[in-house]
Amino acid sequence: MKRLLPILLSLLAIGGGLAACGGDDGDKLTVYSGRNEKLIGDLVESFKKDTGVDVEVRYGDSAELAATIAEEGDASPADVFFSQDAGALGAVEQAGLLKALPQATLDKVDARWRDPKGQWVGTSGRSRVIAYSTERVQEGDVPDSVFDLTDPRYKGRIGLAPPNASFQAFVSAMRIDVGDAKTEEWLRGIKANAPKLLENNIQTEEAIARGEIDLGLVNHYYVYELRAERPDFPVANHFLKAGDPGALVNVAGAGILKSADRPREAQRFVDYLLAVQGQQYFADKTFEYPLVDGEAERPDGLPPIEDLQGPDIALGELGGKLKSTLEMLDRVGLSA
Repeated sequence: MKRLLPILLSLLAIGGGLAACGGDDGDKLTVYSGRNEKLIGDLVESFKKDTGVDVEVRYGDSAELAATIAEEGDASPADVFFSQDAGALGAVEQAGLLKALPQATLDKVDARWRDPKGQWVGTSGRSRVIAYSTERVQEGDVPDSVFDLTDPRYKGRIGLAPPNASFQAFVSAMRIDVGDAKTEEWLRGIKANAPKLLENNIQTEEAIARGEIDLGLVNHYYVYELRAERPDFPVANHFLKAGDPGALVNVAGAGILKSADRPREAQRFVDYLLAVQGQQYFADKTFEYPLVDGEAERPDGLPPIEDLQGPDIALGELGGKLKSTLEMLDRVGLSA
């Protein structure tokens, strides 16, 4: 966590002040992806095959890539930022480094899933859940609110991944919803319960399966991914009550850099993510919610996305909170 702060502290300040000198990525479309290669590598290959556009992908953590783009400014070689969450996209947008997307692209998804300023668009949706051990916990015993996790009976039983962009966005959403004081109080309560700190959601799920913890704060789709490999994987999802910060419905999404050397190809890439090929891929491969009506069916067993209701916030608000959320997590000692 601390390695991000020196860059992120100036994330919003430096975006507009760097000299425009352009990138140098040859003939390839350059994508900075906060989505890992295991999740989207095949989709990138399909795009290359279907369009003939050559693509170079730089994979990394979404928050780190947002910080890198801000540091590079107009000299960034990136054409597209494909983020794991709306918060990192919003941070780059607030730094003034994304261009407006065509209205036809934006209109493919509901306004709930895109930037109010039109500079990024959601490509797939995911809900925050509490994952739990099916061997040691009954679903009826899993709390319906993340606020209940500060109860001493959960001491040593919870896992979470502070470096993960989705966890950071969830904390930002809580801050917007209930304020900084209550959010920091909750974080300190969680810290007092001696949670197991992990690097990512997969590690959290695996720790539950191994019996190291009983509960974990994750996105819904990881258990589906792991069950595809191991049908007897002993972890399940518990969806929280409507309006709870822990029920945040976030999106992965994409934006095009103002400094993109290949803006036309970048637009083709973003539109591909929203076309039937991309939307069906997200449903079948990553077990996320497709966001474009009529392009794909949601994965079996998931409640309709329309039935999910997290905190009453706009995803576009998350970007302005990323820097200060990282500071808060560092301040309370919840860093891996």
